[in-house]
Amino acid sequence: MKPVVSIIMGSTSDLPVMEKACQFFEEMEIPFEVNALSAHRTPAEVSEFAKGAAGRGIKVIIAGAGMAAALPGVIAAETPLPVIGVPIKGSCLEGLDATFAIMQMPPGIPVATVAINGAQNAAILAMQMMALGDDALMQKLVAYKSGLKKKIVKANEELAKLEYKFKV
Repeated sequence: MKPVVSIIMGSTSDLPVMEKACQFFEEMEIPFEVNALSAHRTPAEVSEFAKGAAGRGIKVIIAGAGMAAALPGVIAAETPLPVIGVPIKGSCLEGLDATFAIMQMPPGIPVATVAINGAQNAAILAMQMMALGDDALMQKLVAYKSGLKKKIVKANEELAKLEYKFKV
């Protein structure tokens, strides 16, 4: 089994956030890989990874980074694959620095950007991209979205059972 999605993070300290993407792909039975690469500390390795990803069968790259958050953009500059950036919340600017760094890419180097610490949404977006050409993935996606609706219906049923003196 070969991975079709690559999850990259600037350092293993980002794993608690990026693990949400891993868990989603595991649940959806989508083969993925996980690696730590740094745009600033291992630039040659980032370049090699980005240039070779499509040739290895990767279809979408999810790159999480905090602070200056150069990693998603550097990867996007060297691959034809779609790149989804996950801004990681840092200690100084609450992740806004990473969000702006990932969002403000120059023309020709797009990086889709999800919410701060939004690795699960990045995984869902990656699946949506891949599902465009894969009926089986599309069916899994439809079932997943239907399950989200069922959770809200069930939550409202539970809320209806709450008893308060002034609840009408």
